[in-house]
Amino acid sequence: MGGFVWYPPRGLVEEANVTRVLEELGLESYRELVEKSVDELEWFWDYVNQVLGVEWFEPYKQVLDLSRGVEWARWYRGGRINVVHNALDRHAQRSGDRVAFIWSGEDGSEARYTYRRLYDEVNRLADALLDLGVGKGDVVAMYIPMLPETVVTLFAAMKIGAAALPIFSGYSPPAAAERLRGSGAKVLVTADGFYRRGRKIELKPLADKAVEMAPNVEKVVVVERLGIEVEMREGRDIYYHDLVSGRRGAPETVEMDPEDPALLLYTSGTTGKPKGAVISHAGALLQPAKEHFFNLDMKPGDILFWVTDIGWMMGPWQIIGSQHLGLTHLIMEGAPDYPEPDRIWSLVEKYRVTQLGFSATLVRMLRRYGDEYVERHDLSSLRALGNTGEPLDEKSWWWLLEKVGERRTPIINLSGGTEVFGCLVLPSPVMPLKPSTLGYNGLGMATDVFDENGNPVRGQVGYLVCKKPAPSMTRGLWKDPDRYIRTYWSRFPGVWYHGDWALIDEDGYFYILGRADDVIKVAGKRVGPAEIEAVVNKHPAVAESAAVGVPDPLKGEVIALYITLKPGHEPSEELKKEVENLVVESLGKPFKPGRIHIVRDLPRTRSGKIVRRIIKTVAMGKEFTGDTSSLENPEAIEYVKKPLL
Repeated sequence: MGGFVWYPPRGLVEEANVTRVLEELGLESYRELVEKSVDELEWFWDYVNQVLGVEWFEPYKQVLDLSRGVEWARWYRGGRINVVHNALDRHAQRSGDRVAFIWSGEDGSEARYTYRRLYDEVNRLADALLDLGVGKGDVVAMYIPMLPETVVTLFAAMKIGAAALPIFSGYSPPAAAERLRGSGAKVLVTADGFYRRGRKIELKPLADKAVEMAPNVEKVVVVERLGIEVEMREGRDIYYHDLVSGRRGAPETVEMDPEDPALLLYTSGTTGKPKGAVISHAGALLQPAKEHFFNLDMKPGDILFWVTDIGWMMGPWQIIGSQHLGLTHLIMEGAPDYPEPDRIWSLVEKYRVTQLGFSATLVRMLRRYGDEYVERHDLSSLRALGNTGEPLDEKSWWWLLEKVGERRTPIINLSGGTEVFGCLVLPSPVMPLKPSTLGYNGLGMATDVFDENGNPVRGQVGYLVCKKPAPSMTRGLWKDPDRYIRTYWSRFPGVWYHGDWALIDEDGYFYILGRADDVIKVAGKRVGPAEIEAVVNKHPAVAESAAVGVPDPLKGEVIALYITLKPGHEPSEELKKEVENLVVESLGKPFKPGRIHIVRDLPRTRSGKIVRRIIKTVAMGKEFTGDTSSLENPEAIEYVKKPLL
């Protein structure tokens, strides 16, 4: 998969968090630490508590209990813990003036929350939630965009022993209602609305429709972001300000079993009914904090900005991980390219962001706007760049490395998922990198690649698996234990099946090639869409591409390729032929696209993922009938139906 092209500067290595750990353990390299963390699993998950300074109300007596089988592993038996004590309370008491997070509104408004301010507001809301009848084991839902009150609600729910359920604010009422009903949430926190691309998006009417379909919701708390008039149902609805105003109570942070739910995170439901991943207090705390410390190399004074939403796993991952370390994170309302295409770069410059992350689709979008938007800003504060959500093609990887990071900053290309609340594979800033690689398996994550028969393979594409449990793996699925076993533990018994298509090269470096569900099989030969798209995106005229498989009576499937062009390039049969030749030259004649379409845009979510299932449905000549409320650009469905060429 190519050779090493980036080597960490000496100063970066000498000052890295992981270097200090290696010296303490007497290890020579990061790879040795990865191997030791997997081989000595219980030692590592005990040791990492010390490194990260995790505080327990009651110390645990046993790190790992496998008496019920690997599928139902139990961690830190006998211990008592709470995410909120570690990520908020202790910092408010010891360094309360430090900034916990900064909020940037699309209209230019701003809020800075110190740990003390956040602590006080969390206590007020927690006190109010208790008065509303919320207690340990209940669920508090959040159908809300990235606002300061979003962070407050997340911590207030966990503080009193309830599970926090983030719901993407772009979901339609039926999609939100499905999550509300499935969770049994008693309270919903929402907003009157928010700004998106200069428009006022009214959210409360959508929340009302969702609650009508979810009678289990007893109270609706409304944050006033826009200050617009909304319908307030008597006895059910209450404004956030009125609910917390005048409160001085400071409820005790509930001591939780490390296995108790902290987060309830529903997957997108692209392959059926959404799955409710149950993330424990131990897992929700340890996994992101570990990755922020070892892999993003976060230190005192750092500011993390992952372009995300609270409804995507990376939202709570950013908040909890950075705040456990007592650091600062940046959240934003609105679109990443509005009011100008350089919004992200201007935020990095303004707030001196040190770690910046996004999705591959967003990287390609920002790259398409042109280098001049990057060059007009001082990005010298950056020490690491990250990608997740989908594979990062080589062209975009190089652009990040050279144009954004000026070859100073490592690309921390990571992959995991909602169900593990973190990463299965990701590099460290102290290791040399190859284009688009995800480095080694994560610390304490026994990740591997299996063939169809469950045998480890190297140098060939296979299924991404994890051979040992981890604290952040979902504690079953919410109210559906049978589906949990079927989904994750049945394909290869006793081994976690993640559903990604991956490869490990001769140096032990991982590459993710897309979801196994998206794999295209042409005449019996498998290829991931990311592998095709990485080739296509190298063409100088191509901005983005999406490859899907469509049925073919002879070959089983053929590749249907949809591409968008950079400004200044016109659709032509000649260009399509050049793209076709590029694929054949790089991947071989068997993978020659069956058809190529040039379109104005590709459908993608607000988090930047291209939605291939929609493209595939259209490519097969069918009408897409699924939920499109999470799309950033629903009009792109028509563009796919009616290509430019």
